[in-house]
Amino acid sequence: MLLIPAIDLKDGACVRLRQGRMEDDTVFSDNPVEMAGKWVAAGGRRLHLVDLNGAFAGEPVNGEVIRAIAKAYPDVPIQVGGGIRDEATIQAYLDAGVTWCIIGTQAVKDPDFVARACKAFPGHVMVGLDAKDGMVAVEGWAEVSDMPAVDLAKKFEDAGVSAIVYTDISRDGMLEGPATGLYRSMLARLPGLELIASGGVSGMEDVEALAEMDVFGIIIGKAIYEGKLDVQTAIEMYQIESEI
Repeated sequence: MLLIPAIDLKDGACVRLRQGRMEDDTVFSDNPVEMAGKWVAAGGRRLHLVDLNGAFAGEPVNGEVIRAIAKAYPDVPIQVGGGIRDEATIQAYLDAGVTWCIIGTQAVKDPDFVARACKAFPGHVMVGLDAKDGMVAVEGWAEVSDMPAVDLAKKFEDAGVSAIVYTDISRDGMLEGPATGLYRSMLARLPGLELIASGGVSGMEDVEALAEMDVFGIIIGKAIYEGKLDVQTAIEMYQIESEI
């Protein structure tokens, strides 16, 4: 299992939101490149970057910071989400050194785009399912659709996506524990899925619970920024040595 430190970018700074609300943010660093280095030094073998402004704008906004992080740590695979709506954006990120692009809103609006992207960029595309009460949210989590997240994930079962990043919005940034029930449902419906769980991890007990569920990876955010979870200890205890 991979433990993946998150770096959420808003106006060029590293922040954490509560339940995805842009107006309810805490700034943890005005130097995201330096923050990335902290997590790499702690043993992180992958980074999760989110362009929060881009998710609302529908196009990259913090692309310069993302490129700087990829340049500073070329040996660390990076997955990026937020504002990725076309193939040109994917190509630009891959050219900058990003390994995976996460398609969120566009996966809901145009599921066929995911298949096209997987064909154009094999092995470099993930789908981000951000859900509230099990229903997919789009446009930077500002709008909740009538599409169950599990049903949408099923559409991409044979598309060639590298993984599904599933975020429970109601738990994100709240330190109230992960949505284990939702993850179990997803894994049961899609047994061959590489699922990356996101949202709610508050400490080592949550990491242990998710490890027992056989998820592929866990995105860890607020817990490591607020010192609730020691990322180096968690990585040493739970991160398996596997090809990523």
